[in-house]
Amino acid sequence: MRILSLGMFLFLAPAALMAQFETAEVLGTVRDNTDALVANANVTLINQDTAIETKTVTDEAGNYGFFNVKVGNYTITIEHAGFSKFTTTDVRVDVTARQRVDAKLAVGQVTESVTVTGAAEVLDTDTSDHSQVINTQQIVELPLNGRDYTNLALLATNVHISPQALSFSPSATPREGAFNVNGMRSTYNNFLLDGIDNNSYGTSNQDYSSQVVQPSPDAISEFKVITSNFSAEYGRVGGGIVNAALRSGTNEFHGTAYEFLRNTDLNAIGYIFGARPATFQKPTLHRNQFGVTIGGRSSRTSCSSSPTMKATGSCKAI
Repeated sequence: MRILSLGMFLFLAPAALMAQFETAEVLGTVRDNTDALVANANVTLINQDTAIETKTVTDEAGNYGFFNVKVGNYTITIEHAGFSKFTTTDVRVDVTARQRVDAKLAVGQVTESVTVTGAAEVLDTDTSDHSQVINTQQIVELPLNGRDYTNLALLATNVHISPQALSFSPSATPREGAFNVNGMRSTYNNFLLDGIDNNSYGTSNQDYSSQVVQPSPDAISEFKVITSNFSAEYGRVGGGIVNAALRSGTNEFHGTAYEFLRNTDLNAIGYIFGARPATFQKPTLHRNQFGVTIGGRSSRTSCSSSPTMKATGSCKAI
């Protein structure tokens, strides 16, 4: 029985590890004003939206690290006897980032506090991948034909729409997520949703989509497009990686309601070569995409959620 249990653990352990891809890491080194390393300093990471705190201490080399950090804005405090309390706010942590926040402690009392702005490094020097983060504002405010968030992957370098998928599409609209990265086929891309494999392995599956689940743009917190030099943990990919993180709730309740409308009456009359202008007609197109989102806390500092509901109705002339 013990051998069977151990075998099941070894079989399931890789799956558990694979589900950590959407989380990030916050790390740094603590020194004093003479650049001497400060060991055994108390470091606290606070989520500004949920007030959840995580604590650690620096090692002998003055280094600290927080792992499995969710996307969001954070406050970091560092305390040590003989030094003033160090505080920095609005540390943005993006999906799969290795955000470095180094600190210098000033000599003083722990009851004194020194607040530092811009302590987080803007340039990521702890990873080698070439990537682009598409944030919440870009996802919500940039125009999207059909409300497909993966179209925004074209904002990254070396990414373009697959011409082959476009030419084989009956409606002249390529399947969702059909883009080439660094010249590789669109089927070589890897889609992750909250760290879970979200690849549709058959082109006829899920409404001719590259993903098993196609979340609404309003449900996405942000996503990262990694085009090259990604680490071996991702695997199975020769093209690019689209790593999306779903929104989570906060300690405050909030929500949205929306409708995106496309209608024949709002369209211009297209030119038809060889026909008289009097015979020009507008092709029928009625599309209504509407939905609601609501987010909040289930119990303070312990659990939060942000469910999304959407519906789409459309009518096109054939």
